[in-house]
Amino acid sequence: MKRVTVINGPNLNLLGTREPEKYGNETLDEINGRIQAEASRLEAECQFFQSNSEGELVSAIQRAGVVGGIILNAGAYTHYSIAIRDAIAAVPSPVVEVHISNVHAREEFRRVSVIAPVCAGVIAGFGSYGYILALYALLGRGRHE
Repeated sequence: MKRVTVINGPNLNLLGTREPEKYGNETLDEINGRIQAEASRLEAECQFFQSNSEGELVSAIQRAGVVGGIILNAGAYTHYSIAIRDAIAAVPSPVVEVHISNVHAREEFRRVSVIAPVCAGVIAGFGSYGYILALYALLGRGRHE
């Protein structure tokens, strides 16, 4: 059974109430539930982690580095955390960077990701469905089955 770790960064614990016009009305627990249901259907195991702390995210990436893959929404750390970038580069697991909003249609500073060059891919702008797309990518699924 393939294992995937889903790691969410700062302020994502506020989903459902934080700027719903940008991030939707789903809570992080609801999103995680949908990811878990799809992973189970695909015979994969998911673990979930969220932190507002950069160091805790680095540690979570290092711990998860031996699983089948990592889905990472690093939030604002995407744009400037060299520590998170270095953690991704140091682990053998593929990492898919996910953003709920289309960061390329937002403020200029959000269009730059320092972690993208060390990730297997980036998914942005598809709402919480981006996590499911990342799951499919990590599990080698090209389409919804």
